[in-house]
Amino acid sequence: MIEKDFIPGVAGTLPETGTIRWQAPSNIALVKYWGKRPGQLPTNPSVSFTLDTSATRTILKYRRISTPSKAPEFRIYLDGVAAPHFSDKIGTFFERISVYQPFLSSYEFEIRTENTFPHSSGIASSASGMAALSLCLMDLERAIYPDAKSDMYLKKASFLARLGSGSAARSIAGGLVEWGEHASVPGSSDLYGIAYPFEVHPVFRSYQDTILLVDKGEKQVSSTVGHALMQGHPFAHSRFDQARQHLDELQPVLKEGDLPAFISLVESEALSLHAMMMSSNPYFILMKPGTLEIINRIWEYRRETRTPVCFTLDAGANVHLLYPAENKEAVRAFVKEELLVFCQDGQYLQDQVGPGALRI
Repeated sequence: MIEKDFIPGVAGTLPETGTIRWQAPSNIALVKYWGKRPGQLPTNPSVSFTLDTSATRTILKYRRISTPSKAPEFRIYLDGVAAPHFSDKIGTFFERISVYQPFLSSYEFEIRTENTFPHSSGIASSASGMAALSLCLMDLERAIYPDAKSDMYLKKASFLARLGSGSAARSIAGGLVEWGEHASVPGSSDLYGIAYPFEVHPVFRSYQDTILLVDKGEKQVSSTVGHALMQGHPFAHSRFDQARQHLDELQPVLKEGDLPAFISLVESEALSLHAMMMSSNPYFILMKPGTLEIINRIWEYRRETRTPVCFTLDAGANVHLLYPAENKEAVRAFVKEELLVFCQDGQYLQDQVGPGALRI
């Protein structure tokens, strides 16, 4: 598919007022994407676990206005409080999607959003937030274009979400989600995420994610800046090739439930991501001393107990601890006994692979 396929046809009757509610999850990438091309397109494909309880709930209220405006009018609230600091981000999002949802300029919106996880907790709220808002807007579009193809609904929701936050493309479907065109993944696209199309061993369908909050402060370098620093990066093309190779290697691993191979690949991906940060120009480090302490404790615990637990990292200091559901009691005891001391105020979140976005 190409971008113009997401431009709707002739509109029907525009509803006057209404309220739409969606909940969308965050996600944690196993094979990371780092670096963007124009149009919020990824420089390499990626695959992620959709989380379950770490989600954004959004209520969209809309009212038709008598004279269409140049840009949609909106007010945004976070946790019940006006959040004008998000206005620029939402305004840019509406500008990007206006050609694909031309009816937006005929409405004013009230956007009320809340996260099920604490602010600055190391969870990608931009991904879940943009996914939830996109699904609300798709419900409005469906009311205006009732003859639209139903199989386009989730594709377009992911397409729109990507224009707000790249990784939001992976926060629509549940389980494992792939985003980015890749020759060996049928149906893959840079424009939207898809449900992972290959066989997945049952062990990965209930995988656990304990999120260790090492540092809840604002990152000194944003992900947007970090992505941009891949332009001209001396190791960029090698990294993009590595991600594609890892995506291919992951296919039999996920099919066979090969946990040692899964652990090796996922940890390599996490460290490769941060290696790109440390070797960019300018260079930067987002890991903290507690991050390294946790990684070393995980390695030691895995070596001594043979428990199939591993870590991954997003673009930050916090650690995602991944492990099979059958090991959760032992791993959670390990977390409390040895890892919480390295977390800010001893805080952590407990999550697992989830079913994807839900209308609420």
